[in-house]
Amino acid sequence: MTKFLLTVHVLAAIVAIGPVTVAASMFPPAARRAMAAPGDARATETVRLLHRICRVYATVGVVVPVFGFATASSMGVLGDAWLIVSIALTALAALVLVALVLPRQSALLEGSGGSREATVRLAMFTGMFNLLWAAVTVLMIVRPGSTTGA
Repeated sequence: MTKFLLTVHVLAAIVAIGPVTVAASMFPPAARRAMAAPGDARATETVRLLHRICRVYATVGVVVPVFGFATASSMGVLGDAWLIVSIALTALAALVLVALVLPRQSALLEGSGGSREATVRLAMFTGMFNLLWAAVTVLMIVRPGSTTGA
């Protein structure tokens, strides 16, 4: 059962979190292009599509920690420091996405706060989100101090 849970957890992370990190990273430059050419329907539609990808896959991404907890419980590592740090970083990444990235994307789509400064700030928050996920990924692979083998 542990192998099944771990497989679903890893696949969910790849399928759900990967698209969010890529689409969120592509959003600020796409928004700058759309702001530079207000009449370009294709540029505007690209920004809308990237935002939709972020929203949908962020919702699907809830599966990742659910199966992560199930896997950790099955492996008996719920109290391990590397896992606790990973959980905290995952919660922080989710907070950054929900409180800082998605609302700023929405604001840019609605036309409020549509400045270069706003896209730069959004890019910074997106970078923070991506770095947090990279740190979680490293912790999941390296598992410092783990006694379950690497």
